[in-house]
Amino acid sequence: MNHPYPPPLMTSESFARYTVVHRLPSIVTDVIAENDYPPAIVSTLEILRDELGEHSIAPLTQDAPDAAAWNRAREPYRDHSWLEIPWYFAESYFYRRLLEAICYFRPGDFQGRDPFEHRKKGALKGEAARKLLKMVLAGEAADEKERFARLLHASLWGNRADLSNIILAAGPEEGLDCASGDDLLLDHSPAAWPLIAPGRLRRVDFLCDNAGLEALLDLVLIDFLLDSGLCQQIVFHLKDRPFFVSDTMIQDIAPMLAALRQIGGPAADLASRLEAHRRGGRWILKSDPFWTSWLCFAEMPAHLYDELAQSDLIILKGDLNYRRLLGDRRWPPTMPLEEAANYFPLPFMTLRTLKSEIIVGLREGEAEKLTATDPDWLVNGRRGLIHLVRRET
Repeated sequence: MNHPYPPPLMTSESFARYTVVHRLPSIVTDVIAENDYPPAIVSTLEILRDELGEHSIAPLTQDAPDAAAWNRAREPYRDHSWLEIPWYFAESYFYRRLLEAICYFRPGDFQGRDPFEHRKKGALKGEAARKLLKMVLAGEAADEKERFARLLHASLWGNRADLSNIILAAGPEEGLDCASGDDLLLDHSPAAWPLIAPGRLRRVDFLCDNAGLEALLDLVLIDFLLDSGLCQQIVFHLKDRPFFVSDTMIQDIAPMLAALRQIGGPAADLASRLEAHRRGGRWILKSDPFWTSWLCFAEMPAHLYDELAQSDLIILKGDLNYRRLLGDRRWPPTMPLEEAANYFPLPFMTLRTLKSEIIVGLREGEAEKLTATDPDWLVNGRRGLIHLVRRET
């Protein structure tokens, strides 16, 4: 069934406005504080920070392979302020502007230097990572089905560990097991098991989200699928540049494996198995400029669509992938996901904690009940969902 597209989320609205007015300027401030940039770069970052809000969005000015394309995408909004444009474009363009401000694409000392590296590495240190991994690795389940469900839930709730979001009401350690109560709005993990159980999966494609704590839990899940023989190959789709603070790039994988080795014990064994999976071609890391573009998934280039169509299961991690899957549009909360995303290759499964005002697949009246008990339920990261869309048989 075809439905008219609803309007996109706009920066003039609610949480999107809060993002532009408060969260994005705070990210710039943190980047300045956490890096040793010279005065010229600091000044450019301050100009970007001051521009956010009521000011018009300025174009990119430095030469780079993608600069002209970004400026063409900006053209419809050239006379608009940051508070008058689609939310996803505003956020993606902000991160591209931030990279220009720090000379990420220019030859020199700061070319290719991740402005969020300090924060990503910090998330791997200390007791938080050790505690989470101990909780997950120590919980050997009675059978593979139970183990799969536990690790899928751990991967879901790890999505709470988002370094770009400073207002989350719950941490990733809450709800790591299957007994997540009312916070889990949709749980299709039982329906996902028949796709996996007899080792039917030749290939799983994993659209990654955050580095750090979340990615460590993702690594536990993919190791289980590979080491148990339930899946033959897993492809990680990663970002090609810093994006949304903590999104995982290929170069973030090595520090995560090093952190696992440093923790020791079962975590170090996990790192060794993952390295063996990668050497053996069973765990593949890929990136593509599309993943850090202003485009939503319905505008995916043909080469990426064709690649994902080869998969036996596509797992989309996190709120941003969910937003892009749905065009970052304000769908009715009762809209079936298979209709709102009827263009996407099947089967796919979304693992997402709620951090934006967009959701589909709920029962009639459910959204209204949640709003009555928790007005911030769509954005505070407490609720989550595991939503599977299968091929019709």
